[in-house]
Amino acid sequence: MKYEGRVWKYGDHVDTDLIIPARFLNVSDKDELAKNCFADVRPDFAGNVKPGDIIVAGVNFGCGSSREHAPLAIKAAGVSVVIARSFARIFYRNAFNIGLPILESNEAADEFSEGELVSADLITGEIACEGKKKRFFAKPIPDFMRKIVEAGGLVRYVKNKDSL
Repeated sequence: MKYEGRVWKYGDHVDTDLIIPARFLNVSDKDELAKNCFADVRPDFAGNVKPGDIIVAGVNFGCGSSREHAPLAIKAAGVSVVIARSFARIFYRNAFNIGLPILESNEAADEFSEGELVSADLITGEIACEGKKKRFFAKPIPDFMRKIVEAGGLVRYVKNKDSL
C-alpha cells in the first residue's frame, strides 16, 4: 500500500472544527463534506486538492471533538494519507474506522513543504520526497489496522470477515 501525492502542509493542533466546520455536521453525504473540508482555514483546499494528495502536519492533528466527519471529509476530498508528528487519540481511531491511512513522523513534518511530491508506504512506514532525496520511517501500521484500511474501513472489514 504505497501512496504518492502533493503535500498540503498544516501546523500544530489542527482541530476537527478546522477540518470540517460545525455548521456542516448535519451533512452526511461524503461529497458534500469533501466540498467543505477546511472551508474556514483554506477555502481553496476543496477546489484544488487532487486524488492522492497527502496532508503533512504537526502535533495533535485532529484534536477537538470526536466526530467522524473530520477524517471522512479528508478522505472524501481525495487525500490518500495524513502524515503528522502526532494525532489526537480519537481522530486516530476514527481515521482507521473510516479507512483513512495515517502515519506518525516527526521528520516528515519538519522536512516536507507545501506542494512537494511525497510517497508513503503503509507496510514499511517509508516516507520519501524524491525532490529532496530524503527518506524517513514512520511507525508502520499494525497488520490488523492495515487490513481495516485495505477493506475501506471498519464496517467493511467486519462484513468481509464475516463472509469468510
